[in-house]
Amino acid sequence: MKKEPRKKVLIVGAGEAGRMVASEIAAHLELESEVIGFIDDDPRLAGKKIMSLSVLGRVIDLEEVAERSGTDEVIIAVPSATGLFVRRIIKSCRRANVPFKIVPGVMEIIKGEVHIEQVREVRPEDLLGRESVELDLESAREILSGKTVLVTGAGGSIGSELCRQIARVNPRALVLLGRGENRIFDIEDELRSGDSRLNMETYISDLRDPERTMRIVKECAPDIIYHAAAHKPVHYMERDPAEAVINNVAGGINIIKAAEACGVSRFVFISSDKAANPRGVMGATKRLIELYLCARNEALSRTKRDFCRFITVRFGNVIGSTGSVIPLFLKQIRRGGPVTVSDPAATRYFMTVREAALLVIRASVIGKGGETFILDMGDALSILEMAQDLIILAGYEPNTEIPIVLSGLREGEKLHEHLVAPGEELVPLGEEKMFLARSSVPGREGFENNIEKLVASARKGRREEILEGLASLIPDFGVPSEDPNGSEERM
Repeated sequence: MKKEPRKKVLIVGAGEAGRMVASEIAAHLELESEVIGFIDDDPRLAGKKIMSLSVLGRVIDLEEVAERSGTDEVIIAVPSATGLFVRRIIKSCRRANVPFKIVPGVMEIIKGEVHIEQVREVRPEDLLGRESVELDLESAREILSGKTVLVTGAGGSIGSELCRQIARVNPRALVLLGRGENRIFDIEDELRSGDSRLNMETYISDLRDPERTMRIVKECAPDIIYHAAAHKPVHYMERDPAEAVINNVAGGINIIKAAEACGVSRFVFISSDKAANPRGVMGATKRLIELYLCARNEALSRTKRDFCRFITVRFGNVIGSTGSVIPLFLKQIRRGGPVTVSDPAATRYFMTVREAALLVIRASVIGKGGETFILDMGDALSILEMAQDLIILAGYEPNTEIPIVLSGLREGEKLHEHLVAPGEELVPLGEEKMFLARSSVPGREGFENNIEKLVASARKGRREEILEGLASLIPDFGVPSEDPNGSEERM
C-alpha cells in the first residue's frame, strides 16, 4: 500500500513559539506532518538554521516560498502579532491558496508551553489592530470572594461573560437577573454544569418595575451590582426614544436607587463609547446614567461616610456580542452575501467579550467612586477593512465571491465613535492598560428633576418632548461632528 506524503508545514515566526510548534509536530508522528522551515522578518535570522530547519525568507516572501516548497499549511506562530500582521499573512496565504492556523496569544506562551492541540483556526479577534489586553482577575478575589454579587442583564453577551468570570473567584452568591428567561436558563445551566458548588440565585424581572426591583435587591442583599441590562441597537432606539428612556434611563435609576437604599457597597455601570458626544438616543440614555451616577456619587460622598461607590465603564464594539457588527458580517458571509457596510470611511473601536468583562471587574476593584474607566483599545478600525478581512478569513474573495454593499449610516449612527465626551480628559493609568475619563464639567442645578420630567414624557410617548429633554440635559446631543468633507474630529 502506497504511503501518503506527509503534510508540509511552513511556520511564520522563528521565535520561541515557532520552535515549540516545530518540536510538537516532530514529536507527534500521527499528525503525518513535517515542518519544512520558517519565515521571519528578523534580519539576523536570514539564511540561518534553527533546530536544523532553515529560515526560508521574510514575511513578504511567503507566497513565493509556499509555491516553491509546495507548502500544504501555514502556522502563524507570532503570539504578540498585531491584527495588521495577521491580516497580511492571511491575505498572502489566500493568494497562495494555502490554509492557515495560528498559535495562542502571548499570555498562553508565558503560562506554559504551546501544545499542538492549541494551534487553532484564526478567529475574528485575531484581526484586532492590537494584542488582546489581559487584566488580572486574581486581584478581584479580595473584592468579590465571599461576597454576594448581582448582575443585571445576566443573560446577555456581556452579562453572561461577567457571570463566568465572577464565578471563578468564589463569590458567596452569584445573583442572575434578567428579563429573558431562556437566556438566564442557558447561563445558569452552563455555570451549574461547570461548578455544582456555586451558590447561584436567579430572578426573571424587569428593571422598569421599581417596586419589584427594590424587593429583589433587598431580598438578595448584594455587596456589589454590575448593571449590564440595557436596550442597545442604535437604530431601534432612534425609532422608539420612549422605550429607550423608559428602559435604559428609568430602569437604570430604579436599580441605582435600590442599590443606595439597600446598602450596596459598589455599583458598576456598563456604558458605551456612544455615550461620549452622543448623536443618537441610545448613546444619550447611556450618557444620562453616567451623569446621574456622578451626581449621586457627589451627593452621597458629602453626606455619608460609608456610601455606595458608583463606577462607570465605557467601551466600544464587543466582538461576538448580540447586535455587534462582526456577528452580522459573519452571518452575511455564511449565507453568501452581500455584506453590508454603512460607510467606507466608518471606523469603530473593537474589543473581545472577555476583555470587556475583565475591564468591568477590574474597574470595580480599583474604583473609588465617581470614575469613568475606558480600556486601552488602540486605534479605531475601518469597518470596510474588517468586512474584507472577515471575507478572506472565511476563504472567499471580497467583491468577487462575496459582494460588499454600502448601505449608508443608519439613524443615530456616527461615522466615528469617540472615547471621551466634551469636557473630559483621557488620563492613562500606567500599567493598567486602562484610561480614566476625567471630567471638568460641573454638575448642573436641577439635573435629577429634569431627568424625572424626561421619564414622564417618555411614559406618555411624547417623542418631541423626549428629544427636547435629551438636548436640554446633554447640550451636544444630536449635533453632528463630521466636517463637510465627511471626516470627523477624533477625540
